[in-house]
Amino acid sequence: MYTTRIDLPDNTRKSAITLLQPRLADCVDLGTQMKQAHWSVKGPSFIALHDLFDRLATEVYGFTDLIAERIVALGGIAKGTARFVAERSTLPEYPLDIADGDDHVDALSTALAAFGKSVRVDIDEATHVGDQVTGDLLTEISRGIDKQPWLVEAHAQARR
Repeated sequence: MYTTRIDLPDNTRKSAITLLQPRLADCVDLGTQMKQAHWSVKGPSFIALHDLFDRLATEVYGFTDLIAERIVALGGIAKGTARFVAERSTLPEYPLDIADGDDHVDALSTALAAFGKSVRVDIDEATHVGDQVTGDLLTEISRGIDKQPWLVEAHAQARR
């Protein structure tokens, strides 16, 4: 861990870094899953979903930067390479053989729910270890991520 003048004890910084690294892996994975959907969606809702998935991926990549930059600010190393992420993401594997818009809506909704749940758990944990700023950052991400399932799931809800 690198030294920093942030006035958090080393053990708090280390705990926060340890907490954030899995979310970084998940967030990178989530962004790539959205791009996979963006590239491969087909069907009557193609253009709407194609554009939506691209817009959401851009937002997720912004969350990726927030997490990575917080890790580095705390003195850690943001580990976000494809190989590292592939070994550590906790998100369900994205099905590569789907094309139908409804199937992509279902797969992305599942990934978003899993990521959102993990982020919410980590909000409490960050506060518990004494890093309210990391808890606040995760709250910001949670607020954004919780909006995304609504935008994605709306494409399937009219049929239910």
